[in-house]
Amino acid sequence: MAHTPYGYIIKNGIAFIDDKLANQVKELFHAYISGFSLVDAAKRAGIKRCHSSIAKMLTCKRYLGDAFYPPIIDEDTFKQAEAEKIKRARMLGRIREKAEPKKSLERMRFSAPSPETLYEDPFTQAEYAYSLIESEVIADGQS
Repeated sequence: MAHTPYGYIIKNGIAFIDDKLANQVKELFHAYISGFSLVDAAKRAGIKRCHSSIAKMLTCKRYLGDAFYPPIIDEDTFKQAEAEKIKRARMLGRIREKAEPKKSLERMRFSAPSPETLYEDPFTQAEYAYSLIESEVIADGQS
């Protein structure tokens, strides 16, 4: 089994809530929702962990409870913290809206018959040759 999440203890293979640590987890969520940074919310809650560990705690769904772990955080508080995290990431430019997919360029097929008339002036010959070019739009799936 992976490590035990902060706020829980395991006794005889059963997960129990450690009341002191669980209160710190609750305080972490409430401080973060009220506007404190990750580090400041953790300090306020009395949790000494690195920035990434604190961020993971705010996204740990085990705090909602599952078949093994009893709940520490209610779903509303968890969703508020998640929304706050997304809001802050968007404000810092870490989340970008998906751009509209670019329309593909139309594929074209060109053909030109051999010139029937030959001119002495190369510019006139080129103008004539270009006038013979025919184009056709190729629909998707055609070759």
